Amino acid sequence: MENGILHVDMNNFYASVETLFAPQYRDVPMAVAGDKESRHGIILAKNMLAKERGVKTAEPIWQAMRKCPDLQLVPPHHRRYAEFSRLAQKIYYDYTDRVEPFGLDECWLDVYGSQRLFGDGEEIAQAIRQRVKAELGLTVSVGVSFNKVFAKLGSDYKKPDAVTVFGRDKMESVIWQLPAGDMLLVGPTTQRTLAKYGVATIGDIARLDVKVLQRLLGRLGETLWRYANGLDDSPVRKAGQAEEVKTVGNSTTLPRDVTSEEEIRRTLLELAESVGARLRRMGLKAGEVQITVRGGDFQEIQRQRKLDPPACDSQTLYRAALDLYRRENKHWPVRLLGVRAGRLTGDGEEQTSLFGEEDRERLERLESAVDLVRERFGKGSVARALSLEKEEKRDG
Repeated sequence: MENGILHVDMNNFYASVETLFAPQYRDVPMAVAGDKESRHGIILAKNMLAKERGVKTAEPIWQAMRKCPDLQLVPPHHRRYAEFSRLAQKIYYDYTDRVEPFGLDECWLDVYGSQRLFGDGEEIAQAIRQRVKAELGLTVSVGVSFNKVFAKLGSDYKKPDAVTVFGRDKMESVIWQLPAGDMLLVGPTTQRTLAKYGVATIGDIARLDVKVLQRLLGRLGETLWRYANGLDDSPVRKAGQAEEVKTVGNSTTLPRDVTSEEEIRRTLLELAESVGARLRRMGLKAGEVQITVRGGDFQEIQRQRKLDPPACDSQTLYRAALDLYRRENKHWPVRLLGVRAGRLTGDGEEQTSLFGEEDRERLERLESAVDLVRERFGKGSVARALSLEKEEKRDG
């Protein structure tokens, strides 16, 4: 079997579940939404009729009502959604034990080992689609391919209630013609960055020199190049199998655009302390530090550098992050900063460096002690001089 990876997407999940309990909403524009009286109420899900009227998930209720004045709003019932998600997965488990949820309404399945019992990937996808419809009253769209990324593209390609096979024969003729924004990990910001350089389709990503993508997007660029060229080899995890931790990171959106390096330094230090504490708690060390800097106009850069030897103390992480920022500082008004630790190793697995080893170990012991104090007396019980300096200036 060539195409044994499935991505099953339950169509308009929340809204579809609600119509099972309130059939009167089946033939009218309807959305599941938060509190209508709240200024922060948003659309959580919508049915196809609402989608055709331009209603979008995550937009404010008032905005959706302006597009569709007769939109019917239903409050969410999260227990119902969790139960129907469980029932759908129970059907999937009848075909394979390799079921990896991607939210409540989406799952990847690996059915390579199920061929003798149930047929090829497309036949299994059709069986699942028909059973979910007959047993639960819901529809699903299923993508069938040889990897997870292309299977997800397939489930998005034709909706609702459909099966799409994206084999290798469809890569150049169909998949490469799709918009770049359709691919996993390409969000609005990344799509805008790519568009500035004339990269509009998945094929454009695939044909671009991987080094150019790395310069534009950092490590994400290489990942997207691999995805576009059909080189995703990530496995579908077995039910209950924990995902290996590959990175540990934290980011913050600043309350205003920041231009002062002093504030940048303070924020990077706070982020490095958060990441360092999590690494120590997990018994891990970082062999790489990555920063994300986003400007007020949503331009974004990601840069990384290796750490040799790997470290988990906040000072090492902070110095590496600050060095990356200074090297790439474009003098933007900064709105978001992020620090991420990668190339993780277990504590004690790294090679020993002859230089500064004693100082680094002393730092790690000191920060581990600080972790204990903060756990017992609160996060604010111990603060670095840079943070205290901020408080003194504010008090003054």
